[in-house]
Amino acid sequence: MLTPQDQELLMKKGISEEQIEEQLKCFKAGFPFLELEAAASIGKGIMAPDASEREACLSAWEHYKDGDKTITKFVPASGAASRMFKNLFEFLGADYDAPSTAFEKEFFAHISQFAFYDELNAACLRNAGKDIPVLLAGGAYKEVVSNLLNAAGLNYGALPKGLLKFHKYEDGARTPLEEHLVEGALYAAGKNGKVNVHFTVSPEHKDLFRTLVEEKVKDYSLKYKVDYNVTFSEQKPSTDTIAADMDNRPFRDESGKLLFRPGGHGALIENLNDLDADIVFIKNIDNVVPDRLKDDTVLYKKLIAGVLVTLQKQAFEYLELLDSGQYTREQVEEIIRFVQQKLFCRKADIKDMEDGDLVLYLRKKLNRPMRVCGMVKNVGEPGGGPFLAYNADGTVSLQILESSQIDMDDPEKKAMFEKGTHFNPVDLVCALRDYKGRKFNLPDYVDKSTGFISRKSKNGKELKALELPGLWNGAMSDWNTVFVEVPLSTFNPVKTVNDLLRPQHQ
Repeated sequence: MLTPQDQELLMKKGISEEQIEEQLKCFKAGFPFLELEAAASIGKGIMAPDASEREACLSAWEHYKDGDKTITKFVPASGAASRMFKNLFEFLGADYDAPSTAFEKEFFAHISQFAFYDELNAACLRNAGKDIPVLLAGGAYKEVVSNLLNAAGLNYGALPKGLLKFHKYEDGARTPLEEHLVEGALYAAGKNGKVNVHFTVSPEHKDLFRTLVEEKVKDYSLKYKVDYNVTFSEQKPSTDTIAADMDNRPFRDESGKLLFRPGGHGALIENLNDLDADIVFIKNIDNVVPDRLKDDTVLYKKLIAGVLVTLQKQAFEYLELLDSGQYTREQVEEIIRFVQQKLFCRKADIKDMEDGDLVLYLRKKLNRPMRVCGMVKNVGEPGGGPFLAYNADGTVSLQILESSQIDMDDPEKKAMFEKGTHFNPVDLVCALRDYKGRKFNLPDYVDKSTGFISRKSKNGKELKALELPGLWNGAMSDWNTVFVEVPLSTFNPVKTVNDLLRPQHQ
């Protein structure tokens, strides 16, 4: 039963009572596991273009971006960097003062190699009256870490990853935000050198992002001879999800107020939907490298974009043909082969369909958002992978799945997940308009049955939290999806601060 206070809160967030009821039903029923056909691999759902195919796709992308289309680079950047420093926070709270774990020893042994070293050194001089070498020589390890993480120093423990110094250059250090601006200039510059970059940020950090962009954008514009249009958005309050208690009733805090939680990165489908763009590149904020290693990143971004626009062009031509009504049986069979072999979408009973139903089916499958996703060889990184999965309409198509979507109690499914040859590095290029130039309404293509329930706590009380279908998982479930193998050199995430000591970030 909702109180007047509850209804006021819902109105403020833009959430309907029906949404609440739907979410509470999800807590009660849970989410079904997806039915898998197989893990995708080379020749079975993952393309590995040969030299001539690569050349054709690269040429297609260069031709496309010289046209009048709008290209945007979309970077989810709202996550705080606190998890990057989990080990160092634990060190601050430990009952010992000298580095003891392998992680702590590595951090201090190579501290001068971090791009933020000079800033940290200045903070130590300002707050402790001593530089880092003197503090370390005197055993004041925690003083150094405190200056890195806490507000009196660099405040890295509370900032988002996008604003941290990641890479050293002769003319100073760069943040991931700046590396994404550079990437945008190298592969996403449209006609007349226009580069659109969109960051999703948290409200408390928006001004800091804006300030950094204002400081840096002119220099990068001059260096790369481009014109930047940098925009920001926040996760919408209407995408928050209600928390439930252990009996699947709305969770209330001590004051009796309903508790809502952010819906996870799947909520960003709304932000993506708000963009006025034809083609959108999506990549995580922390997956960046210094300039000396950018060649592979740029080459393969252009390649998968070329695959996308080539497939889209063909899909558009087939849709125009079907609209005309002037097609032969041979042409329909050609379209079936395209849907099955190029878009990797199959339906077992397609041969039994009546002609009218078959054309409707083909139109529906062709006329939807399209994405091409880079896939790297599996090296044991945590996260999702590429699969051929069954959909509600009986088709089998390519999906990016997380382990939570797979029944790990089924030995066959568990083996598919564990033996998967490839991994999803969040490397996507998306086409957001239909063949008549109209924007797709992206929420229409979300599979709502692919959410996730986790256990959390609030002030010592257990609760259940509901995550929306992930942005590149269930939120894009009903898109045309194609996987292309890309080299491991294009995947360089920073999960912990010591990852910045890897050769790829030095």
